[in-house]
Amino acid sequence: MNASEPQHYDLVVIGGGPAGTSGANVSAIFGKRVALVEKCPTIGGAGINTGTIPSKTLRETAIALSGWRSRKLFGVDLSLRREASIADFMRHEHRVSSTERRLVEHQLGANHVTRFRGAAMFVDPHTIRVLQPDGVELLLQADTVLVATGSSPVRPPEFPFADERVHDSDELLHLQHLPRRLAIVGAGVIGSEYACTFAAMGVEVHLLDGRDALMPFLDSEISRALADAMASNGIHFHWNERVTACDASAPGDLRLTLSSGAEMSCDGLLVCAGRASNTGDLNLAAAGITLGQRGLIPVDAHFCSQVPHIYAAGDVIGPPALASTSMEQARVAMCHAYGITLKSDLAPLLPVGIYTIPEASMIGETEESLKKSGVAYVVGRARYADLPRGQIIGDDTGFLKLLFRHDDMRLLGVHICGEHATEVVHIGLMAMLLEAGADVFNRACFNYPTLGDLYKNATYDAILRRRKQQERSSAESH
Repeated sequence: MNASEPQHYDLVVIGGGPAGTSGANVSAIFGKRVALVEKCPTIGGAGINTGTIPSKTLRETAIALSGWRSRKLFGVDLSLRREASIADFMRHEHRVSSTERRLVEHQLGANHVTRFRGAAMFVDPHTIRVLQPDGVELLLQADTVLVATGSSPVRPPEFPFADERVHDSDELLHLQHLPRRLAIVGAGVIGSEYACTFAAMGVEVHLLDGRDALMPFLDSEISRALADAMASNGIHFHWNERVTACDASAPGDLRLTLSSGAEMSCDGLLVCAGRASNTGDLNLAAAGITLGQRGLIPVDAHFCSQVPHIYAAGDVIGPPALASTSMEQARVAMCHAYGITLKSDLAPLLPVGIYTIPEASMIGETEESLKKSGVAYVVGRARYADLPRGQIIGDDTGFLKLLFRHDDMRLLGVHICGEHATEVVHIGLMAMLLEAGADVFNRACFNYPTLGDLYKNATYDAILRRRKQQERSSAESH
């Protein structure tokens, strides 16, 4: 059908994920007339529907249903005395995701954001055509546009995704039964998180990766510790291996051929081969935007594209492509669009949270990056097992690692492998944003018993190491 007369808005947001909804809400709060277009039936994007919230909820469900924590805490199995069904596994995830969707929808409604469901594409830099599910087209005209259409899993052609045993990370939420033996291609964040979740549920998990180390962007000590912990939880690593063929012709197990010539069978396959930007159907050329590599939208420090009134945030602009950073990017973009000084730039420090079992998290420099830059540093470590709170929660392997600049003991990096790491890292994040260091942790008084004391213990360890280094240097000079 022909499009109706254009409807005018101060802002049109394309995409209803974390970046899109944040940008829409902050603009509406500023008094702007906002429309949000989302082609999927549900609001929330990958953050609520297929990625962030679901995967983290499944992790907690797996830990609870498997009795994983109770076995470590009490040495006894307090899990369900029956095999958990896929319905048991998914029930909590469905409830949490549904609740979060309702909260986001309520907030959009409270801020008077007009929502349209349909596929959006540019007609010109200020006009967007929306094809609604009933076939009716409408035109939206906007003074400002925010593109936040997210990304989708890459599907390499060698894998038969039409087969019900082969999944990408989005499809995994629609499993009909738990596999006995799950092979996961790609030991990045998504692959590693799901490997831990399914291993906790008693699934035999094989994690394959073409590299020789787990998530090389991590501090190498954390990477090794996390890999060791995952292996001790039953995950089988296959390093320097790629899947060159997947035979799904037989009704039973899939047969994988590996780059080494080895073969592997499994009744479930998860392919985590990265994600691609969802920009292909937007007709961005009509808006005057030239896409970069992998369909990404190039933006400046304010997340403005080469067209001054068109902004982009989230996965469509590339790494770090996290829900947390995507929301912040959208807020910065909209503040810039409307000359609001409330949030003029993105925080210089962005934490990384990895919801494996155990969790891992980091902020700032690694030992490797400091060595490469020639910065003299001091390491301070503290073990969970040496704190009452660590003993209470049953984590006897977790640790915090702090990196201080040697000269003035300013905190440069925070690295954690252990339970609640993604929460504990925020103490270090705030200290680093304030350009603080050893002195602030020396002065601080943390509740007892808590994991906060990891910072005090690690700081004292670093101070002691620095003193010994200075004493050795002084002795050698004489």
